[in-house]
Amino acid sequence: MYDAIYLRQSVDKMDSMSIESQFEFCKYETHGNEYKKYIDVGYSGKNINRPAFEKMIEDIKQGIISRVIVYKLDRISRSILDFANLMDTFKKYNVEFISSTEKFDTSTPIGRAMLSICIVFAQLERETIQKRVSDSYYSRCRRGLYMGGRIPYGFKKDDIFIDKIKTSMYIPIYEEIEHIKIMFSMYKNNKNSLGDIVKFFNNNNINHFRGGIWNTSRISEILKNPIYVKADIDIYNFFKKNGANIVNPISDFTGYNACYLYNIKNVKSKNDLKNMEIVIAPHEGIIPSHEWIRCRERFLCNRKSTQTYKTKNSWLVGKVKCGYCGYSFNIIKSNTKWCRYFVCSFSLKTKKERCKGTNSTIYVDVLEDYIFKLVLEKLKEFENLCNYSEEYENRELNKNKILIADIDNEIEILLSNLEKAGKTTIEYINYKIEKLDEQKNMLKEDIKQMIDNKRKDVICDYIKNFDMLTFDDKKCIIDVFIDVIKIYDDNIKIFWKI
Repeated sequence: MYDAIYLRQSVDKMDSMSIESQFEFCKYETHGNEYKKYIDVGYSGKNINRPAFEKMIEDIKQGIISRVIVYKLDRISRSILDFANLMDTFKKYNVEFISSTEKFDTSTPIGRAMLSICIVFAQLERETIQKRVSDSYYSRCRRGLYMGGRIPYGFKKDDIFIDKIKTSMYIPIYEEIEHIKIMFSMYKNNKNSLGDIVKFFNNNNINHFRGGIWNTSRISEILKNPIYVKADIDIYNFFKKNGANIVNPISDFTGYNACYLYNIKNVKSKNDLKNMEIVIAPHEGIIPSHEWIRCRERFLCNRKSTQTYKTKNSWLVGKVKCGYCGYSFNIIKSNTKWCRYFVCSFSLKTKKERCKGTNSTIYVDVLEDYIFKLVLEKLKEFENLCNYSEEYENRELNKNKILIADIDNEIEILLSNLEKAGKTTIEYINYKIEKLDEQKNMLKEDIKQMIDNKRKDVICDYIKNFDMLTFDDKKCIIDVFIDVIKIYDDNIKIFWKI
């Protein structure tokens, strides 16, 4: 029978106990008995998945070990559960446990109790260290400091100071940035897939400047990363709508800087933006927000594509309503030539009563073709619009949106003070709110004018490729144009948004 001397060192540090020093302490406890050494270097004590440790357990089960000697309790494990199971194994095979610096006698109830208490504090110490490291990382993230990791394609790193703290920021590499712009420009068009982008790069001998090869996974990672976007209020609203935690105030989203996206809470899905942290980065963005959002939404739509399109669905669902009762039209499947047709949902819900909206048959495919042609006709109204500076318009549009958000916040503060205000103060608050509301309406009118001044090809690009759009994209396009479609027998009335 042998004594087992177990030695573990996770990281070789100046202030850590070396394997040699641990061995000297443990060897003294053998008192001349034969022993076997089991050494794990570079392994943490958070679990027992270590090769030398597992070999020692095998030898225990073979009956060749009578005692296990360690320098200190945490060399074995910092997990209460693992240690409890380990003590059961020692007891089952009549193996004693000795900590050379803590002097435990596992043959007595008091010794076993003291051992458990020490394990609790060992685990507490480990969890405290983890929390401290996590808090420090989280704090640095929220301040926009560089957090390390692989440098994104298109950038190099340069040293800067933020709040008197030395950190780094990204500097563009213009040759690589051109590759990035091509990717976004191609993917925003629904005709192009990730595979088409890879094929385009290979066919045109556009080489990866860092020695890698172009593949769909790498390009997908680039297109999803807000490290490239010009973060304006539309980006703020996009992440807010998708459940991300936005650290900076809305006024910081000026359309100049890019964003950092941090997976603070270890969200498994890269498509799921909930609980992600968005922080304004110190470097300049390179991709316009509308282009980045268009590409990002394609990924979000692709995630749901397997469950969104069924034969009974239509991109007009939710828009078509009965002109008599106001209920929405639902789609019914049939075995006829047309397969699908609309029916007033009032009759479907009540079953006993019939609405006049059920007197005529509205085929889904026929109505979709008809509405699509009307949308194309609507576009002709934009043919004579003048040219404009897109960059200037976007900058002014974002500025006005931020001003409206600030006005809303100011009005909210004023309203919260009404309850405690006196008569004179209430009159002043009402006057102030009226003025703010007037200013807000003027800004809204300016925004509407800017949007109306955009050339038709901004929208036309989607309409021309309508048949190639995803189901969700078609619904989004129709939602831009149409508020509601009301049907009275064979008469159709469309309420436009534009």
